[in-house]
Amino acid sequence: MKQQEEGLKRRIGVIGLSANVVNIIIGAGIFALPAIIASKMGASSIIAYAFCGILIALVMLCFAEAGSKVTNTGGPYTYIETAFGNYAGFLGGIFAIGAALFADAAVSNALVNILATAVPFFENGYVRLSFLVLIFSGFVYVNIIGIKQGIGLVKFNTIAKLTPLLILVTIGWIGADMTNLKMDGFPEIKTIGETSLILFFAFQGAETGLVVGGEVLNPKRTIPRAIFISISVVIIMYLLIQSVSQGLLGDELPNFEAAPLAEAAKVAFGPIGFSLLFIGAVVSMFGFLSGSILNNPRILYALSRDRVIPIKALSKIHKTFATPHIAIICYGIIGFILAATSSFKTLAVIASSAMLLVYLGVALSVIKLRRSQKKHDTAFKIPGGFTVPVLSVIIILYFLSNISAKEMIGTTIFIGVLSLIFLIIKVASKRT
Repeated sequence: MKQQEEGLKRRIGVIGLSANVVNIIIGAGIFALPAIIASKMGASSIIAYAFCGILIALVMLCFAEAGSKVTNTGGPYTYIETAFGNYAGFLGGIFAIGAALFADAAVSNALVNILATAVPFFENGYVRLSFLVLIFSGFVYVNIIGIKQGIGLVKFNTIAKLTPLLILVTIGWIGADMTNLKMDGFPEIKTIGETSLILFFAFQGAETGLVVGGEVLNPKRTIPRAIFISISVVIIMYLLIQSVSQGLLGDELPNFEAAPLAEAAKVAFGPIGFSLLFIGAVVSMFGFLSGSILNNPRILYALSRDRVIPIKALSKIHKTFATPHIAIICYGIIGFILAATSSFKTLAVIASSAMLLVYLGVALSVIKLRRSQKKHDTAFKIPGGFTVPVLSVIIILYFLSNISAKEMIGTTIFIGVLSLIFLIIKVASKRT
């Protein structure tokens, strides 16, 4: 562990860490996905939520064990590289940054869609494109000049995001029709898989909440407990959100892909309810993009700094603002291009697929590290032997089996290109 990391003070307990993870997971996706999920599974959508919840719980336990064994910084990229070497680490790092870029593009699309429900002006193609330019260039500029989110803004965003959701899932039941929740039958396994692949987008991000592991009190006990509490809260919250929306809107829920929760709140509380959820969704999406474009370019910067990718310019630091300005600009440009050329649904599927590959690498890392690093008496170890990592691998592979043939071919080609790039980097580094 680096000296500066050892100087961190351990002050975060179970409740604090649980809240951090919950705040990160419950982001922009849940404001847009209920209608898409309902269009595929109707009242039985809650089965997909439970399925995704089980997977993310298993994966986070894998993160907890890997993180207790590999204590240097880098998250999943470091776990995979430690277990399987530079090549696997290279793929893991690239897929992690790719998942982040597709997630940003998906959320920015969702933001434009929800604004268009209130202001039809945003439905115009040129207006949509101009707004996307404004979003990405604005956040790129803010992050280059070094302005960061203060804790006050983080707290405001959290309250603004969670308050309307809590009101909807507690009081919104008053106007719900329970007959809308009646399931016609158990959905087909293929349907559950296809739906869960899209829905998993709303469950991503928990690993980010564990980055503060160096400041956690008694991490061997705190981390697994916080994971259990936070994932339980998220699953329950998501099940309630989908159920109350289904109860309020019934068969009409799939018709409101842009702002399903705002429409559900409108039925329950009138125009005030719509405004409350609408504002909450907009704030949440802005907050997500702001935080993502602040943090994720640093991954790009680190990959360049460590010569994982052969573009030295990405590791340059601005002389005045002390920020990785080239990495931030490149990240913003790629994010904008993705947002401008694809839809929310497509981007959400790609982001989920890319992150699932990273999670697969982490689950396999736990198995490898446990076999190769036997003396870790102080490290957290998942109970039940290899049951959790093996189950994680099986479920992830099942999720990935539901991507289309076109996406499967595209992913294979992408891995092939990355492998060629890695080989070129290795050859070039040997000559220098």
